[in-house]
Amino acid sequence: MDGKSLIRDCLDSARGELVELSHLLHDNPELSYEERRAAEWQAALLKERGFSVEAPYLGLATAFRASVKTGEGPRIAFLSEYDALAGFGHACAHNVIAGSSVGAGIGLAHAVKVLGVACEVIVMGTPGEEKYGGKIHLVERGAFASVDFALMMHPSTKNQIGRAGLAALGLTARYRGRAVHSASPEKGINALTSLISLFNAIDALRQVWPDSGRCNGIITEGGKASNIVPDFAEALFTVRAGKKRQLEAMGRDIEAAAQSAARLTGAELELIREPLYAERYPNGVMGELFKANMESLGEAMCYPDPTERVGSSDIGNVSLEVPAIHEYLAIAAPDVPGHTAAFREAARSPRADEVVLSGAKGLAMTGWDLATDARARADARKEFEEKALPNR
Repeated sequence: MDGKSLIRDCLDSARGELVELSHLLHDNPELSYEERRAAEWQAALLKERGFSVEAPYLGLATAFRASVKTGEGPRIAFLSEYDALAGFGHACAHNVIAGSSVGAGIGLAHAVKVLGVACEVIVMGTPGEEKYGGKIHLVERGAFASVDFALMMHPSTKNQIGRAGLAALGLTARYRGRAVHSASPEKGINALTSLISLFNAIDALRQVWPDSGRCNGIITEGGKASNIVPDFAEALFTVRAGKKRQLEAMGRDIEAAAQSAARLTGAELELIREPLYAERYPNGVMGELFKANMESLGEAMCYPDPTERVGSSDIGNVSLEVPAIHEYLAIAAPDVPGHTAAFREAARSPRADEVVLSGAKGLAMTGWDLATDARARADARKEFEEKALPNR
């Protein structure tokens, strides 16, 4: 029997366990870096299937690394996500990602064991994608130094490969001033005035930023009473650009503007930068392998519309370290937006259960291609070195 048949048969027999895992995560949503049960449930299933598990991993309490090694060969990692959204639960369907990545590891490990193929199969639990960029911390701590190829899929409203992503940065600006009655404003320091000045400066900066540069912000604190000069004001910003180098320059612009706004009133500034989500470099060689495997399973795949708006994910940081894919499989109709109650319901639908299994098979079969085809590995690595590596 060939490797891909072994993968399909293995995962058909594991369907109940994988769907149960997906449902368990969906019914018990945990926020970023609080996914203790989600990590434990995945680790337990992988241990039952013969994986060695390291948890916690690299100092992250809800990260893990599970592996099966059959010899010296390519190191193939399936990346699992499992954090939920505040107020919306699994409205990004990370429960489906976890089920498919755990399943992919189980399927590929079974095939390489039976047929004696030398490689290391890894399932890496990557927490906090929604808020803290868990993959960014794992990259910084060397998690991908022991990985040759990284694969995952994401639920969506269409079957798609090769979709890119923008670089993104979260900023929090806080101004502290001095509160006085508004009848004597000269005796106070208006923190809100500084914050509004920052918003105005960002609007002025848009004309010198690249076309892909975007900055959206909200005021989360601006005072308690209209007759009191606010002594504290806070805003949250999301900044995006086509490349992290552009984003870093935009971040410097915003920092300078924030400092100028503080000097305007004499307020004290606290500017907090979140981890920088890099742009994404989907590996085309690996993507085509995944496309062929999914189509052999009856799932037609398409390519992204070049005019389509894209978001950001910490998989971008991984794609600058190793050849990586982050492909999409539909679980909902095209008019169902992500991060909504409707998409949350879709994440526990019969179609989502199908995608847990088909996604696991497609990922594992692509892993098999990489494990057994030296030319595919070389081509994927060459593309990575030409397209991604220069932008690290």
